[in-house]
Amino acid sequence: MVLAYVVTVDVSASLVTLATAWRTPAEAFVSPLFLLLAAGAVLHLEAAQGIERIREISREGSPHAHMQSVWLFAGVLVLPMPLLVALITISYLHAWLRVYKRRAVLFRKVFSAATVVLACAAAQLVLGFFSDQPLDVDGPLGLLALASAGLAYWLVNYALVVGAIVMTNRDQPARAALGNASDQLIILASIGLGSVLAIMMSNRPWLTPMLLLTVLALHMGLLLPQFRVAARTDSKTGLVDATFWHDVAGREIERARRLLSTVGVLILDLDHFKQINDTYGHLAGDRVLRAVADALKHSVRSYDLVGRFGGEEFAVLLPGVSTDEVRATAERIRFEIASLHIVVDDRLGHDQVVSGLTASVGAAVFPDTATELSPLLLAADEALYQAKNNGRDRVATARVH
Repeated sequence: MVLAYVVTVDVSASLVTLATAWRTPAEAFVSPLFLLLAAGAVLHLEAAQGIERIREISREGSPHAHMQSVWLFAGVLVLPMPLLVALITISYLHAWLRVYKRRAVLFRKVFSAATVVLACAAAQLVLGFFSDQPLDVDGPLGLLALASAGLAYWLVNYALVVGAIVMTNRDQPARAALGNASDQLIILASIGLGSVLAIMMSNRPWLTPMLLLTVLALHMGLLLPQFRVAARTDSKTGLVDATFWHDVAGREIERARRLLSTVGVLILDLDHFKQINDTYGHLAGDRVLRAVADALKHSVRSYDLVGRFGGEEFAVLLPGVSTDEVRATAERIRFEIASLHIVVDDRLGHDQVVSGLTASVGAAVFPDTATELSPLLLAADEALYQAKNNGRDRVATARVH
């Protein structure tokens, strides 16, 4: 049933694209406004990709509202439908490559793009009731036209996405698929900004870079509070804390279960870290923890999640990897830590270099090792102690159940 629903939406979006392309004059395909909107959408997402990646993870199982609608709704007002579809394709393809790093399932992103195509088509259909040139409609009637088109754009996209979420997550309450009401403010803001952007581009296109800065500022203002709540960080290392790491790990396990995929977990402990604190002081120890945290982040993929579990213990979440890949990642991390040379201040304020660090690592993989998060972490922790008992500075892999 879910497959039929997704295919129906995708096919409908394709038919709308073909039908409008057939009716669009050839000269309409050459538009400098299309180039401006595409460039704005790409630059916007490049600047905000860090926040969008965290938000996408934290919004799993509910609608993901994003401010790319600024550029897409502006396209509704100034572009013919075929160019609008091209703009949507560029936006979503760029997001898949740069924000989600090809990790997101492609057919889900294609479905999301198809819902936006249908939403844009509905908005243009509504505008057609008012005028062939919607931006020429002024006064209260123009306001009504833009408001009606914005409502159509939001309602079609939202309804189609919620429908898919409800059918995919039947074990969850239907209200969970509706998402947070505050998220809809993002779409409302995007529609309003998109309207202003379209008017500005039609009359003063050289002001577009200024509006891009405005969009980015509002993006940060609207989404940074969510980002701070979602991405709770450890103050000493800048990594996510144990609570948020567990929350994301649980969602990744559920995602992997649905997609018949895998999730790797590493638990890492610095060997003899107490000697650093005893020799150089706790401030030096904190400096070493920050350096190790940086090494961990640079040793894994951009969408892997590194967290601090407390003390000198860290955890790494590795979606979509095999047991061999998990072990290879653990060995790479161990090598990077051993290569560190960290300048610290000792108790007397003198510069000292800390080197020769070693780490013991325990590895486990869902579903080979365990099929739930808690047993998976216990298995990785047991493997960590096995590595320590066997002489430290090594990787141990949990046994397959």
